[in-house]
Amino acid sequence: MKQLVIFDLDGTLLNTIADLAQSTNYALEELGYPTHEEDAYRFMVGNGINKLFERALPEGEKNEVNVLRVRQKFVPHYDLHNADKSRPYPGIPELLTNLQSQGIQLAVASNKYQSAAEKLITHYFPSIRFAAVFGQREGVPTKPDPTVVCDILKETGIAPKDTLYVGDSGVDMQTAINAGVTSCGVTWGFRPRTELETFHPDYIVERTEEIAKII
Repeated sequence: MKQLVIFDLDGTLLNTIADLAQSTNYALEELGYPTHEEDAYRFMVGNGINKLFERALPEGEKNEVNVLRVRQKFVPHYDLHNADKSRPYPGIPELLTNLQSQGIQLAVASNKYQSAAEKLITHYFPSIRFAAVFGQREGVPTKPDPTVVCDILKETGIAPKDTLYVGDSGVDMQTAINAGVTSCGVTWGFRPRTELETFHPDYIVERTEEIAKII
């Protein structure tokens, strides 16, 4: 039985794509750049917001200066609107409550910037006591670097073999593999099942109930 379950945030616990798209399009429009359809953002997110902005910028404009310009417009807007349309995926609140009642420790490892990750977790899961909520932090490399998972393992004192990592993307599966923990891909998120299969995770699930069975 696993003692710790680490969840990705965007595309795993919460469907955040509408709010991410809205705030990125706002920033792009403010700077005179073309915007994108909401569905296109499913393939831009996952590696932190700077990479999101780089992908969203038009060809020939993808440089560090413009990424920072977009970020300056995005962050204040997203901080105000990041819970407008975002919602937990069906079955997620019940899964978290069930695992917590069994004494299993829960944590979040996200490439979303730290303050936004904390705000969303507090807003949508107020009754869940997460052992750690780690987003993108200054000086810490983003996933698929395993540092965020290793930091959670240190925080909880739980061994990799007793840990399940749950995420919706290839980045998540790489992170789990790099950290030496059991990997579980979910099909309800932003990326297709084929992307998960590329990394041969230990499990791929279509419903939250299957995660409880794995544990």
